[in-house]
Amino acid sequence: MDIKKELGEKIKRVRKQRNLTQEELAEMIDISPRSLSNIEVGACFVKSETLEKIIDSLNITTEELFANNHIKTNTELICEIDKIINKEYLIRKY
Repeated sequence: MDIKKELGEKIKRVRKQRNLTQEELAEMIDISPRSLSNIEVGACFVKSETLEKIIDSLNITTEELFANNHIKTNTELICEIDKIINKEYLIRKY
């Protein structure tokens, strides 16, 4: 997933947690609802000024917005690597 889409999904998730519609948040940050929609689906990247307004309006920190909670743990990564290695071994073996 690319950064625009990840950021957009995070903005959308937080907006919904705050019980705001796209129209309401768009009005708060002074952009059109269509522009906000494009940001949320990752069709365009958000300007820094708009990003600051979003952070302020949603009452979150920059750290919260850019937190990588979706990153896998070391254990999950090791399991996935093991599966790939074992699959490659079986393919080469036969």
